[in-house]
Amino acid sequence: AQLPEYDYEHGRHMVFGTLGFVQLTIKELHQRNYAEPNDWSRPLPTGQPNEVMAILTRKVRVG
Repeated sequence: AQLPEYDYEHGRHMVFGTLGFVQLTIKELHQRNYAEPNDWSRPLPTGQPNEVMAILTRKVRVG
């Protein structure tokens, strides 16, 4: 038996804000079963005062 082949697409989500906002957003998305917290990058400084960003890269099956 041959396994079906699927196409995958990649996309990225970026969240910008204070550290607290970014952490809360990541937790809320986890509670909605969208992404695991460890799938996100660590918070990265943006160069703006009190602002960080986190990046989530997802691969989803299409077709």
